[in-house]
Amino acid sequence: MDRLRFRTIFISDIHLGTRDCRAEFLLDFLRSTRCNHLYLVGDIIDLEALEHTPYWPALHSQVMAEFLDLAATGTQVTYIPGNHDARLRGLAGQRIGAIDIALDAIHVGADSRRYCVCHGDEFDPEHQGRSWLKWFGDRGYRFLCALNRGLNALRRRLRLPYFALSILAKSSIGKAVDFIRRYESCAIDSARSRGLDGQICGHIHFGTIRREGGVDYMNDGDWVEHCTALVEHFDGRFELLHWTDRRAALAQLPTSDTLRSPVPLPAWARRLLPSW
Repeated sequence: MDRLRFRTIFISDIHLGTRDCRAEFLLDFLRSTRCNHLYLVGDIIDLEALEHTPYWPALHSQVMAEFLDLAATGTQVTYIPGNHDARLRGLAGQRIGAIDIALDAIHVGADSRRYCVCHGDEFDPEHQGRSWLKWFGDRGYRFLCALNRGLNALRRRLRLPYFALSILAKSSIGKAVDFIRRYESCAIDSARSRGLDGQICGHIHFGTIRREGGVDYMNDGDWVEHCTALVEHFDGRFELLHWTDRRAALAQLPTSDTLRSPVPLPAWARRLLPSW
């Protein structure tokens, strides 16, 4: 089997242990790719959800087995816990199998640029983000995920491609757009203050790649709604991949300091939304 090969892969916000996890797409991605270093950038296992509703299908065990197998057969795997698997932060400096547990990491790219890798919940803007998270990230978000499951079950029967409702909501609701922009600014400021070349994170389920003032901001997205992974090629190029039945590239790291849109919409979404 021919596999796509990358220097580094970053994935986060899988939320194993929930009905919204797109484990089937993730397994296909993991079995179709190989890399030297795999970063699991938080919210891999949703321990919070499991406390309230025990849910663990066989596919979720297969995902975990795939991670352990990759680590055991030569891929360097670093697990950086997020806010939904925060209890694992107490294991920082230890290993699960051959998987290293860390609070964060400094990734040195093929071109020697240095990036902080962390889950990103520390970048939630004070107060500004909390009202949005309470409304959209709790009740509204759960409703949207349930609606998304039903819609895509119907689309599968009709042999239509996967469709993420949330990409429309997050791109058109003013509070969501404002939160995303403030979040990205906090992440960029953090990397700049540490003298780093960029920030790589997840957390907000909204993958993107952009450069601002010489600092790169890269978010690897999620495997609940959008099924995206951030990959680094062997020449140092970064790319955001959308991995459902399209397997499309969404964005690449710009080569200049021109400001790019923080929301790299796939073609089907661009047709439904005006640009902003």
